[in-house]
Amino acid sequence: METTPANVPAQASVPVTPTSPPVTEAAGPRALPNGLAATLVFLASGAVLVLETVSLRLVGPYLGVTLQVTSSVIGVALGAIAYGAWLGGWLADRRDPRTLLAPALVLAGITTAITLPVVRYAGEVLRGGATAGILLLTALAVFLPAALLAAVTPLVVKLQLSDLRRTGQVVGRLSSIGTLGGITATLGTGFVLVAALPSTVIIVGLALLLGLTGLWLGWYLWRQDRTSVPGRPRVKAAVALLGLVGAGLATVSPNPCDVETAYHCASVEADADNPDGRLLVLNSAWHSYVDLADPTHLEFAYTQWIGAVADVFAPAGQRLDAVHLGGGGFTIPTYLTATRPGTVNTVFEIDGELVELGRRELGVRPGPELRAVVGDARMLVGELPDDSADLVVGDAFGHLVVPWHLATREMAADIRRVVRPGGMYVQNVIDYPPLRFIRAELATVKAEFTHVAVVAPPNAITGARGANFLIVAADTPLPIEALRTRLGALDEPVTVLDGPNLDGFIDDAIVLTDEYAPVDQLLATA
Repeated sequence: METTPANVPAQASVPVTPTSPPVTEAAGPRALPNGLAATLVFLASGAVLVLETVSLRLVGPYLGVTLQVTSSVIGVALGAIAYGAWLGGWLADRRDPRTLLAPALVLAGITTAITLPVVRYAGEVLRGGATAGILLLTALAVFLPAALLAAVTPLVVKLQLSDLRRTGQVVGRLSSIGTLGGITATLGTGFVLVAALPSTVIIVGLALLLGLTGLWLGWYLWRQDRTSVPGRPRVKAAVALLGLVGAGLATVSPNPCDVETAYHCASVEADADNPDGRLLVLNSAWHSYVDLADPTHLEFAYTQWIGAVADVFAPAGQRLDAVHLGGGGFTIPTYLTATRPGTVNTVFEIDGELVELGRRELGVRPGPELRAVVGDARMLVGELPDDSADLVVGDAFGHLVVPWHLATREMAADIRRVVRPGGMYVQNVIDYPPLRFIRAELATVKAEFTHVAVVAPPNAITGARGANFLIVAADTPLPIEALRTRLGALDEPVTVLDGPNLDGFIDDAIVLTDEYAPVDQLLATA
């Protein structure tokens, strides 16, 4: 048996109660005033969303505004936020965040300014819709400034965590403020800034705001605790020079737009071969051709097809009640008015600034025979009375894509409701091999209209190339032979498919509905 040595006093057994370690203040740099911390997080988070929203307008003239482009911008922005937040947190644990915040904002301002010339010069090289080009150009537009801005929040959070008892409160509050900054910027940009200012002004203004905020913050922190590093004049001079170069390039970089509307980068180009010819370009796509001296001149093949359908359907001089889904350059409404005096053209155009551009430069003259209604065609068609139109012309596009909600069976059913007995619906569609979208759209229209045909170049029907396709639909038999004769008089050969030949072309294509209309995916060529 063990015994206690005589020279060592026995100790009484004292129960030990486990206790939590004492709560201590986290050692580190002094926290920012709460109001300043909240402002920086709000500004940085909001600036990322301004960049994301405006980037769609920057890349649109070169890539179009499609689901793939929108998804790419969102994905790149989220990636930038993820990497920027990770980098900001990593640096915050290794450096004094008070010395990093001001440089992060200044560099974000500089990279924001440089975004304009980079995108506009690179956009000319990457013009088109290839997946690699979409990802690269959107990354050039968003990634670097968004990543720098995303680094601000973890830097601020680290500074504010001076009391470990309030960790959840601090992180939750700043996270909430950052989210509110993003929401405010998204709504403010979409509803106010884009409608009031060109993209160049928005980007340059944001760059100046970030740069000046960073410079003020650096001065403020230097005054507070003298922690700023005063040396390295060459680095500071190089950064300042980079900022000046970026701002200068932003102001002189080529702008592909004559007018930036809420939906388009729009420009009007004169025809070198026709002093009265004007070409309307929307987001890099040739959209409309207008002859200011001859409203019956139809330059593009698909407009000639629509004119031929109208001529066969209603002899020249017979007035019509026509509804147009999409205005653009108002080529077809002008043609119908010129060839059929008394025709009432109601044009649904979602872009009001495009209507104003038409008035200024394309000879559009609204009046009793031409009524331009600004709004979404899907909503406006729903307000039309039954049996109120002799002819409905579908020619609405977002870049080269028919907006999905105008391509569904429900939309076709509403159009059929509006078309009078004996009336007709024509729809312009663009597609590329393997022609999945035009087949699906024909199946969709055919699900509602009894008689359907399609007009297209022969090599487009065979899937050899992309082209315009014109869908012609009615509930009474179509004048197919008369239409073939009329189209045969045109310069370029076309094919008209109807009946069993059309059924074979459509094959087992899906019918698009409001529940399922993957228009962008059907148009993808790979």
